[in-house]
Amino acid sequence: MAERLDRNRAALVTGVRGGLRRRSGYWWLWVLPAAFLALFYFYPLLSILSLSFSRAGWDILAPFAQVLGSASLRGVIRFTFWQASLSTLLTLLFGLPGAYLLARYKIWGKSLILAVTGISFVLPTLVVATAFHALLGPSGWVNLSLMYLLGLSRPPIQFMNTFGAILVAHVFYNTTIVLRLVGDFWSHLDPRLAQAAMTLGANRWQTLRRVVLPLLLPAIASAALLIFIFDFTSFGVILVLGGPRFSTLEVEIYNQTIGLFNLPLAAALAMIQLVCTLALATAYSRLSARISRPIELRPQKYTERALTGRGSRVLAAIYIAALLGLLTLPLLGLITRSFAQIETVRGDPRRLQIAPTLAYYQELVRNPSESYFYAPPSTAIAISLGYAAITVVLALAIGLPAAWALARDPGSATSQFFEPLLMLPLGTSAVTLGLGFIVALDTPPLDLRASPLLTPLAHTLVAFPFVVRSLAPALGSIKPRLRQAAAVMGASPGEVLRRIELPLVGRALLVAAIFAFTISLGEFGATSLVARPEYPTIPVMIYRFLSQPGALNLGKALALSAILSLVTGVSMLAIERFRIADIGEF
Repeated sequence: MAERLDRNRAALVTGVRGGLRRRSGYWWLWVLPAAFLALFYFYPLLSILSLSFSRAGWDILAPFAQVLGSASLRGVIRFTFWQASLSTLLTLLFGLPGAYLLARYKIWGKSLILAVTGISFVLPTLVVATAFHALLGPSGWVNLSLMYLLGLSRPPIQFMNTFGAILVAHVFYNTTIVLRLVGDFWSHLDPRLAQAAMTLGANRWQTLRRVVLPLLLPAIASAALLIFIFDFTSFGVILVLGGPRFSTLEVEIYNQTIGLFNLPLAAALAMIQLVCTLALATAYSRLSARISRPIELRPQKYTERALTGRGSRVLAAIYIAALLGLLTLPLLGLITRSFAQIETVRGDPRRLQIAPTLAYYQELVRNPSESYFYAPPSTAIAISLGYAAITVVLALAIGLPAAWALARDPGSATSQFFEPLLMLPLGTSAVTLGLGFIVALDTPPLDLRASPLLTPLAHTLVAFPFVVRSLAPALGSIKPRLRQAAAVMGASPGEVLRRIELPLVGRALLVAAIFAFTISLGEFGATSLVARPEYPTIPVMIYRFLSQPGALNLGKALALSAILSLVTGVSMLAIERFRIADIGEF
């Protein structure tokens, strides 16, 4: 008996030591993601910043002094923080009731609602701008209807190029973050905590303020930080919907770089934006770690209940109608407008002729000038699909090791160091990165300036963080006992990976792949700078058509935007279909 106990003790010590060695050895999972970020993020970024500051001579601080000394630039910084803060507040106010409703009650079609609300999150800016133009623009459905009904000669609603358009578009984009981050966490809170508080004499308001809100605060703060990052670095919304009257840091970087070619000043603004983004990303990573801690969490099927009372059902129906109306009416207006040819009779806007047509879609495959160098929109669709396929492969190859490291060793110093860095590409100026690619990747062995591969590499930088955030929770949900049982039965670490872990996270891999595919299709910021003219993408073609006058060009932009929005919608439905229940950050 004593000999058997000694053998068991020795085996236990050996297993513990082996587990510690394996735990301390997860650093190698970061080698590939770190190399990718070093080559295709930090190297181009440092190259363009170095080139920009070198133009300022020895006085590197001069551009920063110019920023601080310029009233207009200080106004740009103030407006950047102001619009991001107000947009974040409005998004939370609009999204939190929906997060509560979808988390705590049985709603018919809940998965479909989440899928529909997720479409807006991955739509490219140009599609959203075109959608709002088709609904609320001067020639949009709302203005045309009011002009016809009221006999007006001018559009009564001035929506485009207003501050309100910026706020509405940001709420349109980011409401799904509140529904998913806060709603998913809220749906798992044990309702017995609130019931115990009410049993002890607390009313509903005291229970909400003293029990529920403190538990929800990390999730709400995490969602608010993520929304703020996206609004803080907003580019297309400000440029297209806001118009020339409004400028954020990202828009000012674009103007100083492309319009005025003032690289030192643009670099100073990019550094200010990068420092702010790094601080926000670090705070977001810390809050996300707090959300993942098991604080009295229960499966959603035990926490949700049916809506009781006619008043509750009416309020729920009103809110869901408002939610779906905000997130679907612009897209419906876009799609229907792409099939409608609208003309005025004798130039009178009060007399309209609306006829269904497929002309805009037919024009997508035509080469009107019969030019050999002309790339029709159908070519852009094929190129975008090819770029998206390459992006999926790259993003999964780089994101899977990073997600595995975060899931296996979340508390290590290595993971805590790299986790905020994963968010940096999302908050870095797309203009700065695009120029960095052109400047840095022009010498062997990284002479990619003329290579079509440059575009999917830029797309991978944007899709990579979403892949990690989609995979890490699924990988972290695998019970260690399964690995231990397989190891006891003689399976090697490679066999455990191949036969236990990969099959369990297969659906999460599919969701991450769809995410990367959809994001690649809609990326515009960096693509507009690095894409070669003969290899345009769908967003680049949409921008070209919107920049050219004429109803036909607008119609082709509408048709391309409708195609891209439909592909995005199908992708989000697939994500909701294959997403592992109760797991995932987006």
